[in-house]
Amino acid sequence: MCLCAYLIGSISSAVLVCRMFGLPDPRFAGSHNPGATNVLRLGGKLPAVLVLVFDILKGTIPVWGAYFLQIEPIWLGAVAVAACLGHIYPIFFHFNGGKAVATAFGALLPIGLSLGGLLIGTWLVVLWITRYSSLAAITAVTLAPLYTWWIKPIYTLPVSFLTIVIIFRHRENIKRLLQGKEPKVGQKKT
Repeated sequence: MCLCAYLIGSISSAVLVCRMFGLPDPRFAGSHNPGATNVLRLGGKLPAVLVLVFDILKGTIPVWGAYFLQIEPIWLGAVAVAACLGHIYPIFFHFNGGKAVATAFGALLPIGLSLGGLLIGTWLVVLWITRYSSLAAITAVTLAPLYTWWIKPIYTLPVSFLTIVIIFRHRENIKRLLQGKEPKVGQKKT
């Protein structure tokens, strides 16, 4: 299941959607991140929404599959991490991937829609206040273990590990946020 999750995660929807819409490769344009936010900057709302939906499904499908096979919680966490690692280091795209926020969100959805609602709500509030997509993602993922503990404590440890992976992947964003150089949503990266 971990191998399947990694391979599913390795399908870069951002690159494929950009090719489909005739947009520049998001790995080499804009913020150089093959994710929905960069695709939004490069091509607008429709391509960005498609990338977002496909990236969420990359996390949800393998974790739900593992859940229905009654795999233990710690291994469900490993499947979720494998899907995210596939997104971050995709074998099909020279290991040059994104930050895995949407994929992690999708991997957490099988825990419960209430968790999904809390994560989306947190992301939207922080985005609305700051207009920083990266800060919204970092805040939501940081609170994910706490939300999980409230909803289904058995999954807190795997979610915490996933949180560490996502925050590690955002280390450059964190540096730019601290330096005041992180672009806001709707603003081109300089």
